[in-house]
Amino acid sequence: MSYRYLVNLKEKNFKNKSILIIGAGTITREYLTALLKMGIKNITVVSNTKERITKLSKEFNFISVIGGYDKNLPYLKKMDLVIIATPIHLLLPAAKMAINNNQQNILIEKPASLYAQKLISFSKKIKREKIRVAYNRLLYPNLHLLKQLVKDDGGITSCTFTFTEWIHTINFKKDLPDAYKFWGIANTLHVISMVTELIGFPKKISSFQRGSLDWHPSGSIFVGSGISNQNIPFSYHGDWTSSGRWGIEVMTRKNAYRLIPLEDLFVCKKGSVKWEKVHFQRSFPEAKPGLAEEIALMLSTDKSDPLDLPSLKNAAQLNKFAEKIFGYKK
Repeated sequence: MSYRYLVNLKEKNFKNKSILIIGAGTITREYLTALLKMGIKNITVVSNTKERITKLSKEFNFISVIGGYDKNLPYLKKMDLVIIATPIHLLLPAAKMAINNNQQNILIEKPASLYAQKLISFSKKIKREKIRVAYNRLLYPNLHLLKQLVKDDGGITSCTFTFTEWIHTINFKKDLPDAYKFWGIANTLHVISMVTELIGFPKKISSFQRGSLDWHPSGSIFVGSGISNQNIPFSYHGDWTSSGRWGIEVMTRKNAYRLIPLEDLFVCKKGSVKWEKVHFQRSFPEAKPGLAEEIALMLSTDKSDPLDLPSLKNAAQLNKFAEKIFGYKK
């Protein structure tokens, strides 16, 4: 049902909706592309960086507001959706200011905060507002097709996942040092979030860390295993000093399945060693996977929608899972 829902999103009409994006970085460009493909034109972008917003305005049509969210939010009208796409340390402050200025439908870029307790504390202050964290990979159509396939097979019997980071490609000028100190939360939760969607959160876990990096002192090699709250055994491996990639494998009594890369889906049938590509549909193939789906889900007023994005409390759970894997002290 959820897979078919994602595939049919293109049939919904959001053209008259208004969008406010706070921030003008790389991810904002991806959001603008998704909005364009959805036919949404009433877009305002607020940024403290004139150079970035000017560059984007040459490629996309939107209302530019320069000077930062703290100065400009009080003067902006209520929007159908506010997307917070600032550097990590500004995500929650921007969301708080948006709420204080009567914005009630807010999508915060992942991970919303590096600290689980801050997410929990903020969630307790929310009254009528709808706030979700933009884990776009949780809305990949291939992920939900996989959920349908494993259900047809009788359920997942075990799972393994890898999350080696290409640390030579990291831009260390983008965020404050804490983002890199807790890189497992700042970035690697992309793949871990998909794992929890498939098997749930751990009820038992043994985690081991070895090595260290100047900017990531808790370790550079991470291995472990456990049992999820759905009683599914799992194991994981990540060696940031070597080569590799993100990937997820799940097994059933009939087949094995791979999300490697995460945007694709492969099956290896029982009795075979051949991995065959499983074809699936996307509503918005020209946009970054999951982004248009996130926007559509946030704009939908249909209470029967079968999907949702993580709340602040659920995002805090993801942070706590990462704390165990990467050996972060609370």
